[in-house]
Amino acid sequence: MRRTDPDGHDSDGHDSEGHGSEGHGFDGHGFEGHGFEGHDAVGRVAVRHHRPAHDPVGHDPVGRGSVGHDPVGHGPVRYGPHIPDDGLPVLPELSAVLAAAAGRGRDEPAGGAPPLLDAACGYWERRGLPTGRDHVAAAPGANALLLALTAALGGDVLVPRPCAAWWAPYARLLGRPVFHVPTPAESGGVPDPYALLETVRRVRAEGGDPRLLVLAVADDPTGTVAPPELLHETVEAAAGEGLHLVGDETWRDTVHDPHATVLLSPAEMLPERVTVVTDLAGALLPPGWPAAVARFPASAAGDGLHARVLDVLTALGARVAAPVAAAAGYALAEPEPVAARRSCAVRLHARVAAAVHAAVVAAGATARPPQAGRHLYADLGPLRDALGAQGVGDAQELEDFLTARLGMPAPGGHRFGDDLPALRVRLATGPLLDGGTAEQRAECLTSPDPLELPHVQRALIGLKSVFGDLRDAQRREPPR
Repeated sequence: MRRTDPDGHDSDGHDSEGHGSEGHGFDGHGFEGHGFEGHDAVGRVAVRHHRPAHDPVGHDPVGRGSVGHDPVGHGPVRYGPHIPDDGLPVLPELSAVLAAAAGRGRDEPAGGAPPLLDAACGYWERRGLPTGRDHVAAAPGANALLLALTAALGGDVLVPRPCAAWWAPYARLLGRPVFHVPTPAESGGVPDPYALLETVRRVRAEGGDPRLLVLAVADDPTGTVAPPELLHETVEAAAGEGLHLVGDETWRDTVHDPHATVLLSPAEMLPERVTVVTDLAGALLPPGWPAAVARFPASAAGDGLHARVLDVLTALGARVAAPVAAAAGYALAEPEPVAARRSCAVRLHARVAAAVHAAVVAAGATARPPQAGRHLYADLGPLRDALGAQGVGDAQELEDFLTARLGMPAPGGHRFGDDLPALRVRLATGPLLDGGTAEQRAECLTSPDPLELPHVQRALIGLKSVFGDLRDAQRREPPR
C-alpha cells in the first residue's frame, strides 16, 4: 500500500483513491472517507497563485499592511497571519517595567530565568493548575515552544480543522506529517472524538506514527470555546490512543462572557499527558514583545519532555530578551493595572466582535457567535454567486477581495487548514479599533459606548457596507 502524504495525496499529487479534494462528512469541513486533510496552506496554494510583480491588488495578501510590497505568491509561511493585534495602546505600567529593564544586556537562560518561571507558576496556580518551577519553560513566542515540543516528541502531528495558522508549519519544517481532523458544528479548536479515532486508525494503517495532538479550548481562528463534554470525550480518545496533547491556551483569558461560558483546561482532565502552552500576546503583552510559557506534566515522562524541549530551545538560541522577560513576569503576576486592562479589553473586543458577527449574518453569511479572543470565522458560501461575479471563487481570492475592500487583514480559511474551495475567512476586531490616534484608541477602553466613537463607527460602517453590498448583489444574481 502506498502511503498518502499529509494532504491525503499520493506521490502523483492525487488523493489516495484518485478523487478530488471535496470533503463530505461530519461538519462539511472536509473530513474525507478516503483521505485525510484537504489542502496544504503552505505549499499547494503557493503553487496555485502566481501573480505578476505588478499585482494590481497592491497589498500584502495576508494583511501585513505593507502597501506597495509585491507579494511572492500567496502561500509561503512568511506571509502567514499572525496573532491579531488588539488595536490598543500599550499599558503604561507595562511600558514602565520594560523601560526600567532596558539596561539589562545579559543573556537570559534558555527556558527562562527563575523570576519569570515563578511568575508563570503563580499564574497557573490561580487557575487551579499547581505547577513547580521545574515543569515550566519560557520562550520568545509560542511558536518556538511548539517547534521544540514537536521536535522532542517525534512522530506525526494531529490538529483540528480549522486551526491556528502557525501550528502546522512548524511540524512541516521538521518534516513531520500533519493531519487535520474536523471539529464539530458547535465549536472549533477541539477535534470531534470519533473523527480523531478514525484519523488515527487510518494514519496507522498506512504506516504513520501519530504521537501529538494540538488543540485549543478557546480557539483561533473560530473565536469559540469548546464545551467541557466535548473536550472530555476528545481527551479520553486521545489518551486511549497514546497521544500526547498540547493545549494552546493563548486565548483562555479572553472569554467574552465568563458567566455563560465554561472553559476547562485539558490539563485538568489528563494532567499526565498534557502540556499547556500560553502565548502572552493573547491577553497580557503586545504581540511585538514575544514571550510565551509552557507547563509540563509533573511526571517522569514530563521531566524527560521538559529536558528535551530545553535542549531544543538552547540549540535554537530561543531566549526571551531580558526587558521582555521583566514585562512578562510583571504581567503574569496579574497586578491590578494588568487585570483591569485585560478586563476592559475583553469587554471591548466582545462588543466589536458581536457587531461584526451581526453584520456578517445580516448579509446572509454564516458564523458561529464569537465567545473568546479578537476574531471570528465566517463562511461566505451563501454569497458565492455574488462573490463569483467579482471573480472570487476560492478562499485565496476571498482573502484578496476582502483585504482590499475592508482595508484590514482578512486571511482566508486555507490559512487555517480549511478547504481552498470553501469561502471562509477570519475577521479580526483589532483593526477596527486601530484607526485613530493613541488617545482615541485609549478612549475605547473607557467609553460607555465605544462603537459610537468616530473612528470605530467609521470602521464598522465600512465593514457593514462591504457585506451589505454582497447581500444586495446576491439577491440580484439569477439562480443557477
